[in-house]
Amino acid sequence: MVKSCRQFLPAVAFWSWVLYNSFMSVSHTIREALSQALAGVGITAPADGIPLEFPGELAHGDYASGVALAKAKEAGMNPRALAEKLVADMGIIECVARVEIAGPGFINFTLAPSALADSTKIAFSIDGWGKGSALKDQRIVMEYTDPNPFKAFHIGHLMSNTIGESLARITEYAGAQVVRANYQGDVGVHVACAIWGIQKLGIHPNSADEFGTAYAAGATAYKEDEVAKAEIDAMNQKIYDRTDSALNQMYDTGRAESLAAFEKIYSVLGTKFDRYYFESETAQIGKDIVQSHPDIFPESDGARVFKGEEYGLHTRVFLSSKGLPTYEAKELGLGKIKQEEYPNATRFVIVTANEVTDYFRVVKKAMELVLPEFAKKLLHVPHGIMKLPSGKMSSRTGAIITGESLLTELANAASERESRADDKALLAQQVAVGAIKFQILRQGSGKDIIFDRERALSLEGDSGPYLQYAHARCNAILEKAKEQGVTPDYRTADVQHGLTVARLVHRFPEVVASAVREMEPHVITTYLIQLAGAFNSWYAQEQFLDGTPAAAHKVALTDAVRVTLKNGLWLLGIPASEKM
Repeated sequence: MVKSCRQFLPAVAFWSWVLYNSFMSVSHTIREALSQALAGVGITAPADGIPLEFPGELAHGDYASGVALAKAKEAGMNPRALAEKLVADMGIIECVARVEIAGPGFINFTLAPSALADSTKIAFSIDGWGKGSALKDQRIVMEYTDPNPFKAFHIGHLMSNTIGESLARITEYAGAQVVRANYQGDVGVHVACAIWGIQKLGIHPNSADEFGTAYAAGATAYKEDEVAKAEIDAMNQKIYDRTDSALNQMYDTGRAESLAAFEKIYSVLGTKFDRYYFESETAQIGKDIVQSHPDIFPESDGARVFKGEEYGLHTRVFLSSKGLPTYEAKELGLGKIKQEEYPNATRFVIVTANEVTDYFRVVKKAMELVLPEFAKKLLHVPHGIMKLPSGKMSSRTGAIITGESLLTELANAASERESRADDKALLAQQVAVGAIKFQILRQGSGKDIIFDRERALSLEGDSGPYLQYAHARCNAILEKAKEQGVTPDYRTADVQHGLTVARLVHRFPEVVASAVREMEPHVITTYLIQLAGAFNSWYAQEQFLDGTPAAAHKVALTDAVRVTLKNGLWLLGIPASEKM
């Protein structure tokens, strides 16, 4: 019996078959064949549970399964013998050209040209190539970036924004409704430190670009000068109480200027938030929660604390001895607001630096006791720290690089290159964004990175600009093909032209699905670099518009690569430049 990739699909649905979780895909067909073959030896194994992955090298096929190794004991056979039995019983699978056994019992599948040709056409023909439905009907509140007014927007905030925005886009691509949230500390000792510095240094409250300097001065004084500390503590209380009209005016002006400056950066980065939360709105709610649970937050030296040691954690203060809510208490207030605003949310994700992981463990344990329903849905995604070659940044000492200055520096460097773009300033900005974001997303989110300026801007592999350039090259080929009257053709017979590229294009929907499962953008960066590298290698070896019948297929595959790169870059939050 021939097992077909399309046998269960009505004709009207054919061009949707490759979309993840809403179609009878090639991988599902292979799993079904393995499931049926296992049934022949008395093993019940649902198709969805059968392991199937991409081999490390394309030479080993398009898919590989270790199911024979996993089920050998249950079958009473050695893995190699079971693999041979399964391959014999599966028979012919229409979308598979070759099935081979490797090593101790891995089963490798190489796709038929028809399946690759179908993927090429679908990539070009369907809006949203690579989209899935694994998270359909879910609402996810994704909080990220979280810069504080009166402080600099530094490259650590760029890291949080980049990871959070990419995760938001990836989950949207899987069918979820995403609410982008931003939580900002507009009250607290850090604000008082900054305003103290503004006053002492004579900085105008409209000068948001100087707030970082003011904060560094105040934070240093708070730590080293008891008189200054007392002044700042008193100022902090007045800011909470809003009892000083002159201070209120300075605070309101500075806060508005800070937030406006942040908006300019968000616009460049391609982020638009749906909800802004502020500590000024969460503080009293958090304080009320703490005070209403004296058994959970007992008094200690006049303060209210949570004794984390009882849960294998550590003790943290939730209300200061002056009765002011700490970050921890405000976090409780934020959780309550989110729960009330989005009662039907399936998950609340918070993206922060891993420096606060221990803090979050304590806060989440406290939430489990006072906000149990919210705590069940809370997921903390910690990321590493972006470091300078000289070491870690510190906003307290002023040893930082602001996000805006880094973007400007890279844009200036990119603008020095020759370009085909109509708007060279816009292209330079897009290249700067791509350079920064790719450096952040190219590895696992939890790892620290040292920002390498030269590598970030490189057009020679493993960089954002390299992917942007590959996309622009595809556009240039397509423009030239249009001028010469070459119409894309997806004929199966010509799939040998760019075979490696076609095999990689086919993988895109499942790569995206993997990124969704793992909540890891680097799965996509790794894939896109592989695809762009294969395409550039193919382009270097062949003439595309040579007047032969094969040119039409090459143009079609080029268009599929263009769409795949464009969609993949969008998932990373990187602009897909049309010309470079």
